[in-house]
Amino acid sequence: MKKLGFGLMRLPLVNPDDTTSVDIEAVKQMADMFMAKGFTYFDTATPYHRGQSEVAFREALVKRYPRNSYTITDKLSLFMLKGEEDFQPFFDAQLERLGVEYVDYYWLHGLGGPSYRQAEEQHAFAFIQKLKAEGKVKHIGLSYHDKAALLDEILTKHPEMEYVQLQLNYLDWEDPMVESRKCYEVATKHRKPVIVMEPVKGGSLVNIPEEAVRLYQNYAPDMSVASWAIRFAASPDNVMMVLSGMSSQEQMVDNTGYMASFHALNRQELSIVEQAVEIIKGAITISCTACRYCVDECPMHIAIPDYFAIYNNLKQFGARQGIVASTYYGNLMQTHGKASDCLKCGKCEKRCPQHLPIRQYLEDVAGALEG
Repeated sequence: MKKLGFGLMRLPLVNPDDTTSVDIEAVKQMADMFMAKGFTYFDTATPYHRGQSEVAFREALVKRYPRNSYTITDKLSLFMLKGEEDFQPFFDAQLERLGVEYVDYYWLHGLGGPSYRQAEEQHAFAFIQKLKAEGKVKHIGLSYHDKAALLDEILTKHPEMEYVQLQLNYLDWEDPMVESRKCYEVATKHRKPVIVMEPVKGGSLVNIPEEAVRLYQNYAPDMSVASWAIRFAASPDNVMMVLSGMSSQEQMVDNTGYMASFHALNRQELSIVEQAVEIIKGAITISCTACRYCVDECPMHIAIPDYFAIYNNLKQFGARQGIVASTYYGNLMQTHGKASDCLKCGKCEKRCPQHLPIRQYLEDVAGALEG
């Protein structure tokens, strides 16, 4: 397979305020281009667009292409389930929404400390092995958000895991919280191919400081900023696939263009990326990937990732962003809770794959945008 996968996490919407309003016709057009250029790997999960991502896949692919022409990944999202008695109904519902009789790749979703303990207590590893034995899934593995030491422990105890999906991008490669490089090295040590998620860090590595953009453009004027991030993620030898959560035809054109005949970054390009990292680190205040897991848990319906994006832009671009930031913030407050409405319950932080101190950051947002 070619190294670019279509992540069905940030699909185009009919109504920007409703994450379930997936624009099916737009997804069909994107899927058609993806398939026409020889790419076949699709990734979804039930939390993506609250189940409508799986439905969009059925409408765009399953109803329009032969089953052997594509591969689909889905996930057992333990954080949505109370106990192991929920596993089979959850999986059966996924098959129904997808419209398939089997899933090519099936992951334990977003494992970390607490969710790994849950997986062990509820025999989730045994469940996905059973699905494989039954032919309901072809390959099993895990997606992972935690430190390298725990990943080593998991893969030592569960050698039956065939693949590991990791958050890997050039900003997180040496980050002490995410430990992208160390996690990659653990997976490689255990001979588990790596599938990459968040190669552009939820869009953060597209909207980078102008100084970093100039570095890239001076070297390769025709290459997009996003291409540097995705090529970096695809360059390590043990990376099998890089997922990109594409939400427009323009992104599809760009990504499939340079990934159709992929070339790993050379030494000079890696050096340029290292320079860009130092510039970006000085500009990004909150390293949120906009996965939106936190939003579903918030009792006050606070638009956490959106507020963080506004705050980052404000901090990055200063006074010239002030009026724009206030406008966007005011618009969101019409249908969502304010940052200052936070109850400090901590539910959001328990669901955050980045382990961000969300409650503190919301205080910062309130101070900057509600003052």
